Amino acid sequence: MRNRSGKEIRELFIEFWKEKGAARYPSFSLIPDDPSLLFTIAGMVPFKKYYLGLSTPPSQSAVTCQKCVRTNDIENVGRTARHHTFFEMLGNFSWGGYFKKEAVAWSWEFLTTRIGLDPSRLYASIYKDDSEAYDAWRNIAGLPEERIKRFGMDENYWFMSETGPCGPCSEIYYDRGEKYGCDRPDCGVGCDCDRYMEIWNLVFTQYDRQKDGSLLPLPRNNIDTGMGLERLTSVVQGVDTDYETDLFMPLIEYTCKRANVSYGSSAKNDLAVRVIVDHIRAVIFMLSDGVLPSNDGPGYVLRRLLRRAARYGRLLGFEGGFLREYMPALLDIMGDAYPDLVENRAAIEKIIDVEETRFDKTLSQGMDIFDSAVELLRSSGAFETGGENVLSGDVAFTLYDTFGFPFELTCEMAAEEGINVDKAGFDKAMQAQRERARAGSKQKKTSLAGDVYTELANDIPATVFTGYDRCADEGKIVAIISGGVLVDSIDKRGAEFELVLTITPFYAERGGEVGDTGTIKTSGAEMEVLNVTPKGGLSVHSVRLLSGSVTVGEEARAEVDNERRSAVRRNHSATHLLHEALSRVLGSHVRQAGSLVNDALLRFDFTHHEAMTQAQAEEAENIVNEQILANRQLIIGEYDREEARALGAKALFDEKYGSVVRVVSVPGFSVELCGGLHVNATGDIGLFKITREEGIGSGTRRITAVTGLNSLKTMQDETLLMSRVFGVLAADETNVESRLEDILSENKRLQRTIKEIQAKELALRAGDVFVKKEIKGLTLLTGKFSGSGVDSLRELGDGAKAKHSPVVVVMASVQESGDCALLVMADDAAVEMGVNAGTLVKEGAALLGGRGGGKANTAQGGGKDAGRLDDVLTKIESLLNAL
Repeated sequence: MRNRSGKEIRELFIEFWKEKGAARYPSFSLIPDDPSLLFTIAGMVPFKKYYLGLSTPPSQSAVTCQKCVRTNDIENVGRTARHHTFFEMLGNFSWGGYFKKEAVAWSWEFLTTRIGLDPSRLYASIYKDDSEAYDAWRNIAGLPEERIKRFGMDENYWFMSETGPCGPCSEIYYDRGEKYGCDRPDCGVGCDCDRYMEIWNLVFTQYDRQKDGSLLPLPRNNIDTGMGLERLTSVVQGVDTDYETDLFMPLIEYTCKRANVSYGSSAKNDLAVRVIVDHIRAVIFMLSDGVLPSNDGPGYVLRRLLRRAARYGRLLGFEGGFLREYMPALLDIMGDAYPDLVENRAAIEKIIDVEETRFDKTLSQGMDIFDSAVELLRSSGAFETGGENVLSGDVAFTLYDTFGFPFELTCEMAAEEGINVDKAGFDKAMQAQRERARAGSKQKKTSLAGDVYTELANDIPATVFTGYDRCADEGKIVAIISGGVLVDSIDKRGAEFELVLTITPFYAERGGEVGDTGTIKTSGAEMEVLNVTPKGGLSVHSVRLLSGSVTVGEEARAEVDNERRSAVRRNHSATHLLHEALSRVLGSHVRQAGSLVNDALLRFDFTHHEAMTQAQAEEAENIVNEQILANRQLIIGEYDREEARALGAKALFDEKYGSVVRVVSVPGFSVELCGGLHVNATGDIGLFKITREEGIGSGTRRITAVTGLNSLKTMQDETLLMSRVFGVLAADETNVESRLEDILSENKRLQRTIKEIQAKELALRAGDVFVKKEIKGLTLLTGKFSGSGVDSLRELGDGAKAKHSPVVVVMASVQESGDCALLVMADDAAVEMGVNAGTLVKEGAALLGGRGGGKANTAQGGGKDAGRLDDVLTKIESLLNAL
């Protein structure tokens, strides 16, 4: 067997199936159209609609190398030979074309002839009653009977969901040799040891399972196969694990060189290295497909993987940000197969850098939680009494799940403090999360339910859109939908419903651009178009009946509100100009992360790590207006994806494109893929004005802007406002700034004076405001106040500490809102006796329905339940009595 690279194997697979008549599809996005899945978890996910009969495939067979992400067992990554978050799945698919005989024969041909695997090491498993699969393996592939294994439905039958498409499957195994076995007499295919490794699964989707469990033949037989590229590469290259293939080793070698460690010399270091290289692959591919760090959904998974990788880097001694440095090595391995990585490199590196910097702050927060938990154990007296010093499993899981602390790290830190960790409690919390993750990621549990629109799309041709060239057109009403049900007619005035035309000039909302509005008229009815949305290949018009009655089959004239559309077009074209302007002002890492384009404004979300300066915003605004004044004619055309890429067209992060794409170009300035409506020339935009720049998430900024007459109106409003401000301040444009500074300065001075008076008043009353108690040799001073700020209380506390020692000062101030602020101060002598102000505040604030903390000498907190203030003081007394 020839030793081939992972790159070669990927291309060999694709070219082989192309020779068999399959259409090659580039890898689909990691974010699927299926709402039941967070990520694309298998090669068949993008084709699920074909298996369910919801859409007709453009060809009878296909081949892909699909990028996939599975995250239901993240904690196992790095511990096993082949568990990964990101992986590539080689797959060939057929819908009513070739079936079992060809699938078996060609898979055998590929593995033994193209790849060169030793036929004597190959085994196949089949469903126990699948005689057709058995005959194919025995008589076509020539596999000996003893190497064809029959299993039941649990092992060799595939279900998409409780009902629907299903069928038997056949798995191909490779015998890696006795040294990988378990030495059990019954060791064989299906054993849990590493000897017999499954490399390819062939699914024969031929039945439709009913609610009663019965199986009915599907109208056509289908093939769905999946083979992990990393796993096959490990077999071809003769290495023990996927990590030792050339798909991983350059990343591992870089990590080891940077950490000054040798791979294979330390199990602890090897684990950290494998976690880092696995997770960085997933992180980079997620970012390239438009996933941004967030606190939920795919963005949460991305953030968790990045933080976990960063934390394992700290275990190897890495300091500061380092993950972005993997980009060059990953591009060397995968850049040819996935050119989007190259195009999005700057944005990916910037987002990684920003997120990793933020993790340093998160790390500090996690350490605070750990330190507080340890301190709580100490204050409980367990250390001194010989009690059980165990850190809660819930705390360990919070550190793991929220702050990215590996469990092993928490155990190491706890051991340094003489504490054990509740592993059982941690495992329980982990198992609960794992079950939640599996429920959302198991492919056989997912569905892509059909509805009236998908059924309709299979029955009638796609809507012909003519709106690029015109604002009015005529077509036939082919469907009316009311309440999610097809109806023949509507005659109730004011009724709101949906209809589909054969031809429409109305743009359906997509890509952030709103749908058109206007009217649809028949010979006997008039309707107001409220919105238009895409449903598959159909444009669905949401309408309100103004007069008459409307019936399926009638001819209709559709007219777009051209004034509104023109405003939308101005804003959309301005968005393209803004995108390019931001790239020039801020850097090539800028990528669109979302948008809204309507007739009133444009809203543009983009990747950037910090707020824009006023100068940067003005520069971007000027660049856009310069292009508007240049009045450049837009060039719009359709190209295949490779031609568009050669033109330098920018593809948007979260958009999914077909094989033919529409390119919108502003000559000499910008080129983007876009299916929306645009002005004819940049001068049609009129004027561009940024009204707001703000942050909307980690590494993501948002600009709101207006164009045309809306820009003029904005400037007029600002001028009127400034005129009013001048009047109030008795100033003009020459001195308004200095006048404001004088007023603010005077206000600050008055605020300081008020605080000083309050502090002096409190100090004079100090003897009256504190209740004094002696507890075990220390003085406890407690005081209740109304409306006093924390700074004033702190000054009062400092004065009290100067008069007593050892002393604990507890001060509570009830605000007008009903909230209660709590401040505890202790002098050094009290701390030496075991007092911890942070612990006292934490316990007290909890009774107030809030929280707090701090250092041993000073801590503050508060809550909303001021009615329990007496309970708080009693609790603090009891804690001091327990010292």
